[in-house]
Amino acid sequence: MLRKLSVQNYVLIDSLEIDFPEGLIIITGQTGAGKSILLGALSLLMGAKADAGAISEGVDGCVVEAEFDIDRHDEALKSILEEADVEWEDDHVIVRRVVNKSGRSRSFVNDCPVPVTTLSALSSLLIDIHSQHQSLLLTDKHYQLSVLDAYAGDADVLSECKASWGRLQELSASLREVEARLAHLSAEKSYNESQFTRLDAAHLRDGELEELEAEQRQLANAEEIKQAFTGVQEMLAPSGDAESMSALLKESAKILSKVQSYVPEVESVIARLDSTRIELDDILDEVENQNSRVNVSSDRLEKVESRMALIYDLFTKYSCRTEAELIALREQYSQALFDSTALEDRKEELARSIASESKHLDEVATRLHEQRVSAAKNFSAEMLSSIRFLELDRSIFEVRISDAPISATGKDDVAFLFSSTGKNPVEIGKCASGGEISRIMLSLKALMAHFCDMPTMIFDEIDTGVSGSVADKMGSMICTMGKEMQVFAITHLPQVAAKGDAHFMVSREYDQQTDKSTSHITRLSDDERVMEVARMLSGSSVSDEAIANARKLLAD
Repeated sequence: MLRKLSVQNYVLIDSLEIDFPEGLIIITGQTGAGKSILLGALSLLMGAKADAGAISEGVDGCVVEAEFDIDRHDEALKSILEEADVEWEDDHVIVRRVVNKSGRSRSFVNDCPVPVTTLSALSSLLIDIHSQHQSLLLTDKHYQLSVLDAYAGDADVLSECKASWGRLQELSASLREVEARLAHLSAEKSYNESQFTRLDAAHLRDGELEELEAEQRQLANAEEIKQAFTGVQEMLAPSGDAESMSALLKESAKILSKVQSYVPEVESVIARLDSTRIELDDILDEVENQNSRVNVSSDRLEKVESRMALIYDLFTKYSCRTEAELIALREQYSQALFDSTALEDRKEELARSIASESKHLDEVATRLHEQRVSAAKNFSAEMLSSIRFLELDRSIFEVRISDAPISATGKDDVAFLFSSTGKNPVEIGKCASGGEISRIMLSLKALMAHFCDMPTMIFDEIDTGVSGSVADKMGSMICTMGKEMQVFAITHLPQVAAKGDAHFMVSREYDQQTDKSTSHITRLSDDERVMEVARMLSGSSVSDEAIANARKLLAD
């Protein structure tokens, strides 16, 4: 319930701090006094769009703060607070909204900063503001369906239905994505196959071109290379009678060894000659080996140049610079062809999942339908009893449930049918007058208050369009609601105002010195309440008869 309300610099309210009791709270005041301003402040607190125009003239910002008593075991409320990282221990929360002159706002719950979406989420659990505009919801089929669901207590099944519908939409979206991808791949399949085949047939190997270029240079200059190797061989080991350089070095060492005993230093020279001879023999072996491997085949040269031409051609065609890039491109085409097969498998898997989820959704929707049908009869009977209590004696109220395309809310179309004449009921929006809509809406709210754990209820002139004994009975009904929950009733009818447990009056004052109007709200004493109800009965001139009548209304 709403325990305290504080408003600073909001429209015509300079400063307001007020405590509210339990039960039925009446709020009255003359037209233009500021009752709608009070509702605007509460709406701002509950997540309505911030507007710099709501800030009082001459100040930088406004603040609206309220303290609510809550049920600490309310799981939905706990979930919202925990998700927003709001700390709370006692059985109350303090909600605050601050708006600056630029129109930007900040929101807090228990002094913890929260996004405005958190305030919106909390609003449905803390306050239900029923304005005259909200009565139009009664003609909305989505609202009618939600009311029947609340009465039927099918929240768990409805939640399961919404979850199943969500999964089905995700699966369907995935299937559409796969089908679109398959269509794209199908259009490019022939092209991808031809490109992959060409690159795969090339048997590409990273670094191959560098090896081919080296081999091509050798093959193209094979004769010159062979002549060079042969010339070196002839110089180091001449054919015919000439001695080789290795033999000359060996003979030189032999000659020097004869004088080694006379010249000891010659020993190192002999060693160097032997070492040179060994190195020279090794060089000659290497030259002979390289010479033997020189390929002078024109056929091999043709094959190498043909292979190089193929690779160069692939470089040009695919705008690549290396074999690695061509190999990567080949793998892309291969993957595209593989993806087509994998996507076909995924398509079949999704189709099976959709069929299974569709079956589950239909089963859940059927259970939901059965619960609605079961609840509709009692709901209609209780609504009819309440409506007739409000002097629509010949009225008919029925709930029609018909088939609808399956969705997150099941496969039912719900319509509230009404007739004030007792004949041919039709959809409420097509037949009910403003006064009838008000009575039906109050009956609906009273019924929901009894069967649902509803938050604080604020009625903003729900009694518009009614008077006399009907107004008295509406007051009695609102009073009954006040015994089960906290109810605020903003009213112009004395019959309703007399029913409250507490009475607050909104007034507006004009200060000539500051040329400024301000709104105030005060709780009325018993005597002040008599005079306010008398004013509502007789107008600006309060007669003794009006005062007596007011005392009688308040005493009943």
